Amino acid sequence: MRSELEYLFVLGTSHHATPLDVRERFALTPEQALELQRQLHEQEGIRECLVLNTCNRLEIYGLAQDQAAADAVGGFFSQKQNIPEALFQQYAYSHNNLEALQHVLEVSCGLDSQMVGETEIFGQLKQAYSLARDARCTGNVLNRLFEKSFHAAKAARSQTGITRGQISVGNVAVDLASRIFGKLKESRVLLLGSGEVGEKTAQALKSRGVDDISVSSRTFEHAHQLAHNLGGSAIDFADFTSQLEHFDIIIGSTSAPGAILDMATLRNTMKRRPDRPCFLIDLALPRDFDPAVEDVENVYLYNLDDLSNIANENLAARKAEIDKAREILKKHAWALWLQLRRRELMRKA
Repeated sequence: MRSELEYLFVLGTSHHATPLDVRERFALTPEQALELQRQLHEQEGIRECLVLNTCNRLEIYGLAQDQAAADAVGGFFSQKQNIPEALFQQYAYSHNNLEALQHVLEVSCGLDSQMVGETEIFGQLKQAYSLARDARCTGNVLNRLFEKSFHAAKAARSQTGITRGQISVGNVAVDLASRIFGKLKESRVLLLGSGEVGEKTAQALKSRGVDDISVSSRTFEHAHQLAHNLGGSAIDFADFTSQLEHFDIIIGSTSAPGAILDMATLRNTMKRRPDRPCFLIDLALPRDFDPAVEDVENVYLYNLDDLSNIANENLAARKAEIDKAREILKKHAWALWLQLRRRELMRKA
């Protein structure tokens, strides 16, 4: 009998090889990700599954009864999202068995992140695991895989220096804002949406002296609660464009299906604030701000890829720590693989 672990797999796309405009086409809302996970788990031959959906990656972790069931996952996703399967396969990667174990450990630790060493992915992965487990989409194999990955990530971070330096969106955004405006105390910030990364970016700005933060979200209750947490005020989402001229830093962090701020709107805004720059931080996928707005005079637009490139400028200096962390994770992956094999043999005995 073949081992079920032979069909432990991860299938996904990420920032490594998928351009931002293509990642937008693959992007899921949180609700769509949960529905995809549920539907996959109901597919014949899929014993366990988990969907990890972030702004920089879409990954499906699974345990299939045979290779054919695992191979069918990409086509199922493409059909459900109404995208050409050839497009998805062009950018998709897959790992099996021990390679899948190594991959999830590196993702959990931040080694596979767009900003190498960042810690946000750890929380995102824990949340995805919690939701999948509560939905009973995971079982003995994936439960052990993810629980062990969290322990391994903590060990690698504590034993190396991979988290040193400016490796969060918030830190990089604050540094850029300081270059544009100097002291940030007089800057006014507008946060569009209530996403976690946007909130952390606003908190980073607040920690550096920003006192005036407003929040606007499609759900006013969410905006009001987040504004309260940030010590700011809430703006009705239908009115935010009419108030743009009052803000120096605008953060896009919504789950809108397309751009919510276009070139014409921003050009009119800038006419009402001559000689005052505007810093746009687009953290959304799909993007909240039309890339064309960068052509408006005195506007500085940075998206996720831009911020990551800045954060990774010191990668060469951290290479030794990254290599050290990767070796630590390899040992954890091999130990976990042996444990899973041993448990399976005992179950079949």
